[in-house]
Amino acid sequence: MARISLVDCPNSLPGIPLSVLSVPMENKYKCQQCLQVLRRPVQAQCGHRFCVHCFKQLTSSGPKPCEACRQEEIYEEPISILNSNEAFPDNAAGREIASLPARCLNQSCNWTGSIKEYEADHEGRCEFERIQCEACQNSILRREKDRHNERECEARTLNCKYCKVTFNFKEIKAHDEICVKFPLQCKDCGKKKIPREKFNDHIKTCAKSKSACPFSEVGCKSVIENGKLNDHEHSSTVEHLRLLLPMVLSVARTREEASGPGEWQEDCGLGLYRAPGEGALGAAASSQSVDLDKKVSALENIVCVLNREVERSSVTLEAFSHQHRLDQEKIENLSNKVRQLERTLTMRDLQLSETEQLVRELQFCTYDGIFVWKIYDFSRRRQDAVAGRTPAMFSPAFYSSKYGYKMCLRLYLNGDGTGRGTHLSLFFVIMRGKCDALLKWPFSQKVTLMLLDQNNREHIIDAFRPDVTSTSFQKPISEMNIASGCPLFCPLAKLAGKSPYLREDTIFIKAIVDLTGL
Repeated sequence: MARISLVDCPNSLPGIPLSVLSVPMENKYKCQQCLQVLRRPVQAQCGHRFCVHCFKQLTSSGPKPCEACRQEEIYEEPISILNSNEAFPDNAAGREIASLPARCLNQSCNWTGSIKEYEADHEGRCEFERIQCEACQNSILRREKDRHNERECEARTLNCKYCKVTFNFKEIKAHDEICVKFPLQCKDCGKKKIPREKFNDHIKTCAKSKSACPFSEVGCKSVIENGKLNDHEHSSTVEHLRLLLPMVLSVARTREEASGPGEWQEDCGLGLYRAPGEGALGAAASSQSVDLDKKVSALENIVCVLNREVERSSVTLEAFSHQHRLDQEKIENLSNKVRQLERTLTMRDLQLSETEQLVRELQFCTYDGIFVWKIYDFSRRRQDAVAGRTPAMFSPAFYSSKYGYKMCLRLYLNGDGTGRGTHLSLFFVIMRGKCDALLKWPFSQKVTLMLLDQNNREHIIDAFRPDVTSTSFQKPISEMNIASGCPLFCPLAKLAGKSPYLREDTIFIKAIVDLTGL
């Protein structure tokens, strides 16, 4: 029997809350650590049961003494030392727990079923369960999660419908104030849906937009619509010249004072001419002007080159951005395909496992109510049972007919209940079949159990008729009902020495279901 491995269940959970059960819980179904209903039970070598999650936590830092043994005053080393290497999955207890009736804990939820159905189909999926929003940390109903995420969550992220930038819902007003694509309305012309990034250009060209007169620097106080600026300049030419006159006269006086007396002389009505020395000064000024023109021209050429480089860089950047978007789409498509293939592979593995199980069942299956169970390697299996590693074992399924009752046997090689340590305990189990809806319930057929004498002389036989009031013989609601049978089926002493029932380390058990009346 394989030991429990801590790496086999990385995502295991602690026990199932007691209040999930619809009936009082028996003490044997309780985890000795979390005191809840066992989830994926494992049994330590001392016999106490734990959830696999709780056992993993207990032994994560090494072997630990069993506190339950101490409380029950049966502590004995090394049996009472909890060690992951000496524990095993208790599948028998797991099946019994899986068949217990359960109900949902969440308010307003009326779900009921078995513990197995609760774990597989309802736990963590109930629409009435309250969960915490990952974004805003508020408590919400699971069924309201989508609506909350889309409409109510204060911390949800949104994509701006104008610029497509992602931002937090709380920042929506702040984003609208800076969004370059946000639509604005011109108050002057009434035009709507002007992107903020183009609004200043619109103001400059809007015929209804008003701006100060270009001659405001010299004193014109008029504010004119852009479309009427030319009319204003033509109609106000005289006024603008009158405002410019004081400035022109002021400049002339300043130059006159700076040049000194005698520099400008009158040429008999032919105009002004420069005094001696004018040629040298004029040549110097002319030379400086030529140098400045050359520098300005060189700078203009440099600016043109830089502009062309910027344009080329912009085109290259746009091409890279486009290629990046295409690559991202390809990566997303490939990721989706990988996820789809992983789901398909998982389904294939599940189907293969189910097929292998079906083949194993068909290999030993009978359809006449008579079943012979060959149990080989008896000594080793018996030692495992005595040590508590495998206290019970199940036979393959057999049927009363092709479309009849599905059944199996459960054998305790070291006994169970009153037969523990002294007898073989053999039980009969009704299993859930595909045609249960067509059968008569409760099951009432006589059952005969036999340990075969391999000399064909004296078989050990026990028979019983089902108690129709017992849940063991009602229509199954889980994979199998609770076992019922003979805890004192055969004394272990009869298997000692040269026993006719044990040959070549093998025993044979036979079950006969009386088919009368079916």
